[in-house]
Amino acid sequence: MTGPTRRIAVASLGALALACGSAVAAPLDGDMSLGDPKAKVQVIEYASVTCSHCAAFNRDVFPAFKKKYVDTGKVHYILREVPTPPAQVAAAGFLTARCAGKDKYFTVVDAMFRELPVWAESGDALASVVRAGAAGGLSEAQVKACISDQQGLDAMRERVSKSLKDANIEGTPTFVVNGTTVKVGEMTLAELDAAIAQASKR
Repeated sequence: MTGPTRRIAVASLGALALACGSAVAAPLDGDMSLGDPKAKVQVIEYASVTCSHCAAFNRDVFPAFKKKYVDTGKVHYILREVPTPPAQVAAAGFLTARCAGKDKYFTVVDAMFRELPVWAESGDALASVVRAGAAGGLSEAQVKACISDQQGLDAMRERVSKSLKDANIEGTPTFVVNGTTVKVGEMTLAELDAAIAQASKR
């Protein structure tokens, strides 16, 4: 880990060229989101389930953010997957979340974040992915089939490549509010309050 964010590396997914440009604000095919798509404010988080800073945000800030803004229809939240080292574990986590279906996607992602310190200490990442899958209703056999599916991995590689094409993302988490990158690194609820208030005025 370098500095305040998890540096992006996707060795297992192939090289992804990060083009310079503004952050992508328009929804993309395959985006996983929560809240009202017609909300005035859109918050995109570029994150990885193997990023400890993303896990900390998920644990400490996301529940209050979701309750205050997403559940009330004020913000449309999008999570864009950016596998970071170990990229194989991140890819397995995201593939499993997608195999669980849209209704359970964020349940599995949350479970993966909570499992991060477990597998980091034990070294048994597969067991953690299986437990995260179970949170989304998947059996161990279903999880193993999901993470070994080459079609799913290819689709992830294409999805990640598209989402990063114009975003110039250098680390995770990165937060983009209504098309403007507001922070690279963990955001506090107060920082989100300020960014959302500013975006609401436009």
